[in-house]
Amino acid sequence: SDLWTELTVVGIYKIITGDISRKNIGGPLTIAKTAGDAAEQGTSSLVFLMAMLSINLGVLNLLPIPILDGGHLLFFFIEAIRRKPLEDRQRELAQQVGLVLLVGIMIFAFWNDIERLISP
Repeated sequence: SDLWTELTVVGIYKIITGDISRKNIGGPLTIAKTAGDAAEQGTSSLVFLMAMLSINLGVLNLLPIPILDGGHLLFFFIEAIRRKPLEDRQRELAQQVGLVLLVGIMIFAFWNDIERLISP
């Protein structure tokens, strides 16, 4: 589990730095195709894929993006440093920015899926 968590974190870092192409990001269509391929290989492959997806989602959920759990941890950290809570308006604005960022990532992943379907 620690190995897969580390690989997930390193993979995210490499996508951000450009060492891995952003075209490798897949959305629900890619996940469905990969799950179908894994199911054809057998139950153990499918269970392994589901475990990998679970680990990936857990790591992604800890990213310091407001609206995710990691964003809440970021707020707690900021409030601990400031020694006072963030104002409601600041928290709302950060949540809105986080939501836009998250929706943008989802649209990008879905766009990559559509491009894979269209291109030969």
